[in-house]
Order: sequence, then C-alpha cells, then structure tokens
Amino acid sequence: MFETAELGRKVDKDTFAAAVQDLRLGLLEAQRRAREAGVPVIVLITGVSGAGKGQVVNRLLEWLDSRGVQVQAYWDETDEELQRPRWWRYWRTLPAAGSIGVLFGGWYTPILLDQIAGRADALALAAEITRIVDTERMLVRAGVLVLKFWCHLPEKEQGKRIKKRRKDPESHWRMAPETVRYADHYKDFVRVGAQVLRETDTGDAPWYLIEATDHRYRDLTIGQTLLKALQARLDAPPANETLSTSHAPVLPDAPSARITVLDHVDTDQALARKEYHKEIDHWQAEVNRLTWKAFRARRPCAAVFEGWDAAGKGGAIRRLTQSMDARLYTVVPSGAPTDEEAAHHYLWRFWRHIPRDGYCTVFDRSWYGRVLVERVENFAAPIEWARAYHEINDFESQLVEHGIVLTKFWLHIDKDEQLHRFRQREQTPYKQHKITPDDWRNRDRWDDYRAAVNEMVVRTSTEYAPWEIVPANDKRLARVVVIRAFAKCLKAALDG
Repeated sequence: MFETAELGRKVDKDTFAAAVQDLRLGLLEAQRRAREAGVPVIVLITGVSGAGKGQVVNRLLEWLDSRGVQVQAYWDETDEELQRPRWWRYWRTLPAAGSIGVLFGGWYTPILLDQIAGRADALALAAEITRIVDTERMLVRAGVLVLKFWCHLPEKEQGKRIKKRRKDPESHWRMAPETVRYADHYKDFVRVGAQVLRETDTGDAPWYLIEATDHRYRDLTIGQTLLKALQARLDAPPANETLSTSHAPVLPDAPSARITVLDHVDTDQALARKEYHKEIDHWQAEVNRLTWKAFRARRPCAAVFEGWDAAGKGGAIRRLTQSMDARLYTVVPSGAPTDEEAAHHYLWRFWRHIPRDGYCTVFDRSWYGRVLVERVENFAAPIEWARAYHEINDFESQLVEHGIVLTKFWLHIDKDEQLHRFRQREQTPYKQHKITPDDWRNRDRWDDYRAAVNEMVVRTSTEYAPWEIVPANDKRLARVVVIRAFAKCLKAALDG
C-alpha cells in the first residue's frame, strides 16, 4: 500500500513559492464560501512518526483564515475524558457549520498505538474500525466534508530523522519526543496502519496517502487536495436525499390491523393513595442507596424521558431526582435546538451532557426528537430520520459499553386523558404556562405521533437499552413504575 508514497517526489523552492501564492488565495476563497454555505469541514492529519504532521497543521493555519479554524490535538486522555465513552472527546470538539476542524491524529492514532502496545486485540480493532466507518458515514451524510491525510515516510528516512534528533535534540525541536519513543515500532505501525487505512477507505471518507519525505511536496499536495475537495463540494448540486414515504411497512386500513405497541398498554391501571405512599417511600430510599453505591463504584447512569404532552414527565422526573443527592445528578431539558446546537450534528448536543463516572444525567426529552417531532413536523427529511434509528442504537451502545446504566421511559396516556389535562392546565393559573398552541397542534397529529412512537420502540428497544412503556393515566402509578424500574435496572448493573 505505501509503495506509492516512497517514490522520492520533490518540489523545488521556486516552484513551491509560485504555487503557494495561488493556493493561498484559493483556500481563503473556498473557506469563505464554505462559511457562507454552512459546510463543516474535518481535516484529519495522521501518519508515520517523524513525517512532519505538526508542521502540516501549522502550515494550514498559515494558509487559511485561522479565525475559522479549530485545531484539536488528541494527546493523552484527560481524567474528564477517561470518565466518559471513548468517542465523547471527539464529538465535543467537532466543528460547527461553516468552520474547519483540523484533527491532529483524530480517532486513528489511539487505536494504532493500542494495537502496537498490546492494549487491544484484533477483535477490539475490528470493532473500532466498524465504529469509525459508521461514524464517518453518519457525519458525511449530515453534511460534513471529511478529509483524511496519512503522511508517510520510508523507514530509512524516519531513521535518519530520529538519529539527528537523538544526536542534537535542541536543533531538531520540531520533532516531538514521542517520535523517538515509537521509532522501534515502525514495521508494526505500518502493518497495522495498512489494515486500518484499507478498511476505513470509503467513498464517504477516502484516504489521501501523502509522501512526506520532501516537506514542500507534502505541504503543497495537502493544500491543493484540500482546495480541490472544498471546490468540488461547494460547486456540486445539492444532494437529492428525499423519500416520498416512510420506509416502515404500511399498516392495512382495517382498524383491527392498525395495532401498535401502545395499544397493549393498560392505561386503566391505578394505584391507591395509601399504596402509593408506601411504594414511593420504599423505592425512593432504594434509589438513594443505589445512586450512592454507583457513585462509590464510579458507575454512571442516564435516564431518558419521552412521552405525550401532559403525560407527567416532569412529575416523574421530580420524584426520581428527589430520591438522589443533588450533587449526584443533572437534569437536561431538551427543547428546540439553539443556533449553536443547530450548527452541529443532532447528536452533538447530547454527547456534551453524557455523565462522568459515578454521576447521573436525566434527559427530559432527548435524541429521540429526531424520530418523533422532527419526523412528524417535517423538521427532518425522511432520509434523515430514517437513518437515525441506526445512529441512535450505535450511540446508545457506546454509552452502555462504557458502563453507563441507561434507562428509557415512554409515558403513555390515552387521548381522552390528555384532553382532560390540557383543560386543567388552562383553568389552573400556576399551570397555564405548561399549555401552548403547539400542544394543541401536536394533539391534532395524534395518529402520526402514534405511528412514529411505535416505530421508535420497535427499532430502538434493544437488549442493552430497552424501552419501558409506562401507563401514565394515573400519575401515582406512573411515578412508582418509573422509580421502581430505574432502581431495579441500577441494582442489576451494580450487582452484576
């Protein structure tokens, strides 16, 4: 694979200087167009030690308008990063729409070094490669331009550079100290690198193999490739990613055939007040005990609440959090995305709130808005929400793999109960803020939401993150069901 990057290509000083003048102007113009078009760009720089990757990053900052560029160097993992899923560190630093993110090493260097150091086996490498391919595909299909550059050196050239560094580190300070440390692993690095490049070289995010022996050839080639890719993307017609109908099977018209998972929920269940107080006291005490146990065990947890308008999500969340120490949890309400959130992939704002080890995050509405309100109200194109089921399942699998205890609740009420609660809110002064014209408008789309909820549960209730469908016509029963299910799930995880 790497023979094509060991051909001894060079660019003389005069040719380089002449080409750079036009290149810089072209890059600045393309950067301006990308900013105006709202196109986010990821430039990932990795490759063999000693190939001058840091110099490439500095060169890009020189040629581009640095105000629109963010450089992320994934060096050693911080304590904050180690306490969250592996991809949290990458998601939180993804560039916003119209900006360029230069990722030094990106998500490739860690898996290469893990292989060389023996910290991961072949199965772990294969799993991470699959995750990389899925994530890059997801970003590209969400509008991100992903460019990946592998800077390559022949083994002899790397040896010469390392020898100079060892002999006189003061005059060769541009070579990072770890380059020398990994010098004895060239063959292993290239062997694993070839596999990773081969298996992650896709049509969505292809690799550009750059010969780095001559620094002028290296920098000019990367700059020109970046410019051509930007121009091609900006000049291309808009992608026609539309679907006329849902990809889900169409239900027959007969009422007896149009049954969803919600139709199997017994909403007539109720809990007497005396029994409620007995149950709620018991399970709140249990939740308090278990969340402290999880804190000591450094085990994080997350609870997701979805449901019909007026289904009682707020009341259930309050009863759950009342049982926890205030220092151990955070409640994250999710409404319409802010301008900053809308400038990123829809999962970005939720990745930011993933709890660190030992703590709990409660999501009052969540990433499922993509396949619910965004689907029904046409805020997302059919192709966008159709692929979100797989994206969400992968996201949740990463949370669970890290050790997060994930619980998901859909609070279900029937249509008559919702109407009753809407009218109560209109008539109660301190509840009037809870009812809005949007609530009434959403109610008119009840059947559409019912179909969306059914598909959501079918496609995202997995063995590692199942849905708990909560009968919520009776608020007391709903609150007990939620707290009991949360406690049992946390206890099973801690005892397991």
